[in-house]
Amino acid sequence: MPEWLWEYEGYDPDAERLRESLCTLGNGYFATRGAVPERRAGLVHYPATYAAGIYNRLESTVAGHRVVNEDLVNLPNWLLLRFRLRSARGATGPWFSPDTHRMSGYRHTLDLRRGTLTRTFRYRDDEAGMLGVEQSRLVDMADPHLCALRTVFTAEEWSGEVEVESVLDGDVTNSNVHRYRSLNGHHLTQVRTGAAGTDTTWLQCRTSNSDIGISMAARTVVVGQSPTSSELRPSRHRAVHRLVVPIAPGRPAVVEKTAALFTSRDPAIGDPLVAALDRVTRAGDYPAVLASHVGAWARLWRRADIQVPGDAGRVLRLHLFHVLQTLSPHTAELDVGVPARGLHGEAYRGHVFWDELFVLPYLNLHLPEVSRALLNYRHRRLPQACRAARAAGRSGAMYPWQSGSDGREETQELHLNPRSGRWLPDNSRLQHHVGSAIAYNVWQYCEATGDTEYLHTKGAEMLVQIARFWADSAEFDHDHHRYRIRGVLGPDEYHDGYPDAARPGLDDNAYTNVTAAWVLSRALDLVQRLPAWRREELFERIRLDSGELPEWEEISRRLRVPFHDGVISQFDGYGDLAELDWEAYRARYPSIRRLDRILEAEGDTVNRYQASKQADVLMLGYLFPAAELRDLFRRLGYAMDDEIWRRTVDYYLKRTSHGSTLSGLVHAWVLARARQAEAWTYCREALEQDVADLQGGTTGEGIHLGAMAGTLDLVQRGLTGLEPHEDALRLDPVPLPVLSEYGFSLRYRGHWGVGVRLQRGQLRLGVPDSEESPIRVVLPDRAVTVAPGETCTLHLAQD
Repeated sequence: MPEWLWEYEGYDPDAERLRESLCTLGNGYFATRGAVPERRAGLVHYPATYAAGIYNRLESTVAGHRVVNEDLVNLPNWLLLRFRLRSARGATGPWFSPDTHRMSGYRHTLDLRRGTLTRTFRYRDDEAGMLGVEQSRLVDMADPHLCALRTVFTAEEWSGEVEVESVLDGDVTNSNVHRYRSLNGHHLTQVRTGAAGTDTTWLQCRTSNSDIGISMAARTVVVGQSPTSSELRPSRHRAVHRLVVPIAPGRPAVVEKTAALFTSRDPAIGDPLVAALDRVTRAGDYPAVLASHVGAWARLWRRADIQVPGDAGRVLRLHLFHVLQTLSPHTAELDVGVPARGLHGEAYRGHVFWDELFVLPYLNLHLPEVSRALLNYRHRRLPQACRAARAAGRSGAMYPWQSGSDGREETQELHLNPRSGRWLPDNSRLQHHVGSAIAYNVWQYCEATGDTEYLHTKGAEMLVQIARFWADSAEFDHDHHRYRIRGVLGPDEYHDGYPDAARPGLDDNAYTNVTAAWVLSRALDLVQRLPAWRREELFERIRLDSGELPEWEEISRRLRVPFHDGVISQFDGYGDLAELDWEAYRARYPSIRRLDRILEAEGDTVNRYQASKQADVLMLGYLFPAAELRDLFRRLGYAMDDEIWRRTVDYYLKRTSHGSTLSGLVHAWVLARARQAEAWTYCREALEQDVADLQGGTTGEGIHLGAMAGTLDLVQRGLTGLEPHEDALRLDPVPLPVLSEYGFSLRYRGHWGVGVRLQRGQLRLGVPDSEESPIRVVLPDRAVTVAPGETCTLHLAQD
């Protein structure tokens, strides 16, 4: 396939949900799954539209328990458009469906460069004859409220009519995820429909609990001729526009549907319905909307594209396409976070986890205004995080593991094991390391952009309050002469407690403790660097006593990190757990990625074994360059050399099932500089996670945004060793043979479009002409300065 196209040949009902997710179109404000227009939701198809930040809370009864969940809402379906044929004799055929009609030449083409999805096919109607159909759609990247669908019907050697039914459908629920179907999914209420003029229908409704108003308007027109009939039929939940269009050889019927979406959360509007009707009335025809949309995408690709040859490059560009559709420049105007499954499906209920840890590093160097907006999402919820900490008896800010509309903890209390059919307690809310991830994101954003104003204001507030939480969570243990953090979960997620323990939680998770020490030390550095007036203002604002700082200093140097057998322990007591018979389980099951579900279904528990779902300790090697990681351990009073780290990596490689899409990515990053063959194995797995649906059906419930963005950053920072700092752009490229050639441009400290290209052992850097200062570039063996308007080619030392 051409490098900018992603094509699907033939119709495969079993793969429809996967294709729908991967062919989703969006613009950062809303997105629509790549479902066929003529089918409503069912066992095969799931058309759905999601707007960023539109959540609703519902109560359900599960296994005798009352539970409340907040979900990203499936909005009314604007896409619905079905058709049937009438022969010249007046006989009417059935409504077309890919599930009931035999088709030829069936193809879907996702054009990444233009942001369009095109479907073409032919089928024979028994009464009329052969019909060719071409449908193209877009979700406008130029105007975030618009979307459009264009259908061209071509008759082959017959004449007659095509009847088209264009619908705004408000009779929708959240039912994309099978294991959630026992939960209440009816989020929309007060549905009203109507018509305006001769070609426009509208629909308005509200979410049942969050009371968000949602309005859509759709204009459906026939291009180049007048329809035989046109009738607008509003009903209780559906606004229908039915048209009959003449068709003959050489005279195709062209139908264009343009829709607009507004909600009551939008700025600069009065009534969402008035706004939707006004926008759709003023919208141009499909070619005009397409032209501005393609122009917006061209500008976006110039800022964010990454060039890697071959199949890996095609997948990386698909990943970037979906990242940009979820988090575009339009996102910078919204109060939204990073939904773990994009705007592509309903898995994880559309919640925000820690995935910005894997997403922001890429955005920081291309779309920093989007990164800043995503950090602002966290800052607006800082008061809620402080209230949560107080409720838990802690100071500072305790951010939730899962966040939604208002920042309260959205992690479910029960989760279903599909293997056993049992609902089990969900303790993942104990992953307090999400706070460290937010602090890390603040620091990385400010390092990459030089946004001192943000670091000294909102960034400082978040960083200091998170540090305060860790300081208050640490307890001094006289036996160990160290501070300990108890009762948490690490990134592994398999282990939520000790075998046979009455309470959930683990002690001294290494990742949690080391990152907490990093947060405390960064907060101390920042407080010392703040201007005196700003420091006083900050202390007064958050009621921070300067007497707390010496305690932070001590804790940051004396947090406990457990070891066993010469390796870092994932948590205290990890080395005492039983060894799992990995070969026996691999022989018994086709996949052991979700080993926790397998063991629970067998009446066992993964808490008994040295088995990890994903990288936990090794996440430290993902976050921190080797020198910084050594310094962190040295600050804590522990020796950390290459041999200890190598043994630790080997130890956990043998005991990880990779039940998360992030696992392969992290392992590829950690191994890239030492064991390149293994690194490529994990890198390839990270690239294939969604396109090949390696998790076995999960991609149809939404793409894995963190893993997609992480593969981009693996090239951008992982393989280049790129570290943007105030004084220099540091680079230390690693020659991973399969990804030995690549290029991208980045935005660095006022410089737009700094070109970086690695090819045949040479690193080429180009700085666009501007009035900015020259860039100092530091490699392991030399440093150079590149002035604006200059290009520098560096020959890399061969290892």
